[in-house]
Amino acid sequence: MLNKLVGVVGVGTMGTGIAQVFAQAGYTVIFKGRSDSSVDKSIAKIDKSLSKQVEKGKMEETKKQEVLGNIKKTLSYEDLKDVDFVIEAVLEDIQLKEDVFTELNKICKPETIFATNTSSMSITEIGSHSGRPDRFCGVHFFNPVPVMKLVEVIYGMKSTDETIATVLEYILSLGKTPVEVKKDSPGFIVNRLLIPYMNEAARLLAEGVASVEDIDTAVKLGLNYPMGPFQMLDFGGIDLSITISEYFKEEFNDLSYAPQPILKQMVRAGKTGAKSGEGFYKY
Repeated sequence: MLNKLVGVVGVGTMGTGIAQVFAQAGYTVIFKGRSDSSVDKSIAKIDKSLSKQVEKGKMEETKKQEVLGNIKKTLSYEDLKDVDFVIEAVLEDIQLKEDVFTELNKICKPETIFATNTSSMSITEIGSHSGRPDRFCGVHFFNPVPVMKLVEVIYGMKSTDETIATVLEYILSLGKTPVEVKKDSPGFIVNRLLIPYMNEAARLLAEGVASVEDIDTAVKLGLNYPMGPFQMLDFGGIDLSITISEYFKEEFNDLSYAPQPILKQMVRAGKTGAKSGEGFYKY
């Protein structure tokens, strides 16, 4: 029987989405941020997301209020002391993630399962700072979390089968489709395939082979993908793609993973994608 009290640390795009799907599934979510304003901003985004469902007739107003009532904001790790499962969803900075778990380990019960929502970093390395690497794993949700069905559940080197089985049960209870990543490898499944593909699209553009629009159209119509590579770069954040590419280059000791210079130039110009208002397309 799953405990209905869970924790989410991090109030950015991913943490907000994760808090929403757990709250919608009937969990009480202890939602931790660094400031009142940041947590309030995230809860306002959840309110807006739920309101759209109400407008479309997919949710009753009473259900919306119930979901919002399931989210308990906090600025203190102390309020996470009773949760059985906590997911970290802070920035893709390995030191920051390790610091979060060091703090959580001081507060949470020994049996509490910890999970990181990193999109590509070492589960084993982050888990080594958790004080409980056997009860630690990766849970990689995809953006936008309320819409995307897939969740990668990743073993760290010391993760037990029991830990993974419990986390899979949590993910299934959200109505998501989990896949097991049995070995802690950079990028797991999806980003291991996606990042080199987007990087190669940037190389095609830099070489003048085709335009942004034509490359995206070719991929959408030729491969039946819902988005082209440049739309995906903009949507996910060009800066994040560069960070992951650099990480792959170092982890695999392979220069072929190095981000294309055109991507770095875009970020230097402040064009990081949809979140900045402009990337390969304007928003």
